[in-house]
Amino acid sequence: MEGGGGRRVVAVGAGLAGLGAVGRLRGYGSLRLLEASARAGGRVCTRPFASGLVEMGAHWIHGPSPGNPIFRLATRYGLLGPEAAREENQRAQAGGHPPLRSITYGSSGGPLSPSAVSEARDLFDTLLASTRAFRGAEELPAPSVGQYLRDEIARRVPSLGGGEEGARQLQLAILATCLKLECCISGTHSMDLVALEPFGEYVSLPGLDCTFPGGYSSLSDRMLSALPEGIVLLNKAVRTIQWQGSFHEEGDKDRDFPVRVECEDGDTFLADHVIVTIPLGFLKEHHQDFFQPPLPERKAEAIRRLGFGTNNKIFLEFEKPFWEPQQQLLEVVWEDESPLEEPTVDLEASWFKKLIGFVVLQPPEQHGHVLCGFIAGKESEYMETLSDAEVLSTMTRVLRTLTGNPHLPPPRSVLRSQWHSAPYTQGSYSYVAVGSSGDDIDVLAQSLPEDPEDPRPLQLLFAGEATHRTFYSTTHGALLSGWREAERLNQLFQAPSPTPRP
Repeated sequence: MEGGGGRRVVAVGAGLAGLGAVGRLRGYGSLRLLEASARAGGRVCTRPFASGLVEMGAHWIHGPSPGNPIFRLATRYGLLGPEAAREENQRAQAGGHPPLRSITYGSSGGPLSPSAVSEARDLFDTLLASTRAFRGAEELPAPSVGQYLRDEIARRVPSLGGGEEGARQLQLAILATCLKLECCISGTHSMDLVALEPFGEYVSLPGLDCTFPGGYSSLSDRMLSALPEGIVLLNKAVRTIQWQGSFHEEGDKDRDFPVRVECEDGDTFLADHVIVTIPLGFLKEHHQDFFQPPLPERKAEAIRRLGFGTNNKIFLEFEKPFWEPQQQLLEVVWEDESPLEEPTVDLEASWFKKLIGFVVLQPPEQHGHVLCGFIAGKESEYMETLSDAEVLSTMTRVLRTLTGNPHLPPPRSVLRSQWHSAPYTQGSYSYVAVGSSGDDIDVLAQSLPEDPEDPRPLQLLFAGEATHRTFYSTTHGALLSGWREAERLNQLFQAPSPTPRP
């Protein structure tokens, strides 16, 4: 094939996968990146709040070490603080969880015994680590991570808390909170929805999770500004992608294009190749009408089977902190709960019980006195339907209950994410659901047409966090998937690849 002189590439979605893909392409004729919303960055979204910045979406670099392309890019652009550069921080095996100094409040009002909390957490961590052993197993003890964990907890109930009834109940309540935290990490309503066998395929990189001092959006802003002017078109929602066609520009009958991208505003773009980086949540709802002809059944099945859930944040600003300066995490335990009992389905009455607690945003000189609460699943989606005032008053009530202080002043202001109702995202990130496997991720990542002999290859390419088999749900998975699809096209164009960047 001749160099890609006249080849046209359109990318859809200016998140990290789309920005990464267009930044890596070489040898194309023309390039456009279409973004449905008014900003680039996708699920990376930094907003001003209180006296600083908060992350509505991606929060940490998970595993900031040389194997993480987000960390390498951020380092190259000078976007990280001195802590992140320390060798020992890069080598730490944190398993993808930032280790934070925490205090755990119980619903009876006041802190719980740190030894009771660490006993339950150590047990949970041991059980969670054992879930990774079933990768590739023929025989499974349970279909889901949740069912397996509950069965194991049930086996240990007699010895929990030294066998004493009240201590045992407290251990079960803390374990229930551990499961909710895992729902936030996995972006799911319940760990019963997360498949056990492939759970161990997810890879955690070494390094102590770190944040961007200037906000995560400082990274997407730099990636955007590195692109040639005029390539990225914002507020350009795509309505349909027609592929396997023969489309002509007006007045040019000699050149035909296999793909036509039609936008909601009526604009159309003809292309040889389209890189689709749309979130799985949107694809689940719209893939039938979005692609014409429809996607092959195998790919449609993968989209249906893979999981995509919601994890939201609630930011609360306070006049004065009610927590101690050294506390980084305020955890929440409802002492009457147990992972062995069915949770209530009355969202209106108890949605706030899904909240796992609050991270204290550091340092206060930069942020003000701000707590960031995390809540996943159906409760999180219900929270999106409430007004700011309702969320604020509920959080005030919850914090008064937990601290045992009925006069605790209410927060000055509230801000929350609403990823489920975001029309082009419809949730937070993907997980491998019961009934699906890592193979579905690979099928989702496969380019179309499927026939390797097709004279017009790579009409549709697929990127985004949900297409990376071992790093799904992460920003580094998204970025690597964009680079992967760009390299597919670079090889097709036979353009000499740029020297890999650090």
